[in-house]
Amino acid sequence: MSCSALVGGKLPAGLIALPGVYRPQADTQLLAAALDHEDLGPQTDVLEIGTGTGALALHAAGRGARVTAVDVSWPAVVTARLNALRRRLPLRVLHGDFAARTARRRFDLVVANPPYVPAPRARLPSHGPERAWDAGLDGRTVIDRICSAAPALLRPGGTLLMVHSGMCGAEETVARLTRGQLVAEVTATASIPWGPVLRSRRAWLERQGLAAQAEQWEELVIIRARHL
Repeated sequence: MSCSALVGGKLPAGLIALPGVYRPQADTQLLAAALDHEDLGPQTDVLEIGTGTGALALHAAGRGARVTAVDVSWPAVVTARLNALRRRLPLRVLHGDFAARTARRRFDLVVANPPYVPAPRARLPSHGPERAWDAGLDGRTVIDRICSAAPALLRPGGTLLMVHSGMCGAEETVARLTRGQLVAEVTATASIPWGPVLRSRRAWLERQGLAAQAEQWEELVIIRARHL
């Protein structure tokens, strides 16, 4: 599936976002377009990891799916719950680590827009808006946890949809999911201008070999993995 095939993905309008909560951006929109190509209905159990405003979770709930959303940020949890109430859509929003809050549960579809921006500190932030994007030295701290957890989170025939920066290594994500006995591939890509976070770290990213000198465009990738 090429990026040109992923057209649409119209997210719920008028979402509120409490201070410090990640607002839907290009990566959210790309993931929503991928979500539109999945079969959802009243019997579909969906998990969103790192829900933020709840945009993607509500997008799935609006199509009739039973959706559970998890976030480590209390402001995000409150925001998602408020947006669900305002749109009168059923949405179960949990606070905490996704693996702990979903132990022994399996889903038909797992959706994730995890933190994926490489950061000068290996340790993940424990508070503040940076929790939504800082992801360790190579940007893979949360991505790798999702890859490891995906086989246990998915029912047979279930699907994982995840978006992240090409800077983090799409090949590595596909390889890790494949080692977990999932069938994984990159199904879409998109190029977007560097945002303020990447621009503020340009010198460090160049020194780490994660970005070319004067690079101004970031590649986003959609990874789709299926549990056979």
